[in-house]
Amino acid sequence: MIHASQTERPAADAAMLEAYAQRAGAAMACAFSNSAEFDAALIAARRAAGVYGPKRHRRHMLATVAGVAAGLAVIVFLIV
Repeated sequence: MIHASQTERPAADAAMLEAYAQRAGAAMACAFSNSAEFDAALIAARRAAGVYGPKRHRRHMLATVAGVAAGLAVIVFLIV
């Protein structure tokens, strides 16, 4: 014996599957075409938030110059 709910069930299942497919398609969408774009956007957002802090190129350059000068002073002292 076939009940009325059994004849309506395939239509309800199809509607439910269609809704699931639409939600799954929306979940798979991404604003970036590849991981390089995502990484660039992530780094830009973090820089804007100040996560990476100020650049310290001048401090590194001064430390290098001081190290070279100290090395040359030691060499000159040993030669004289």
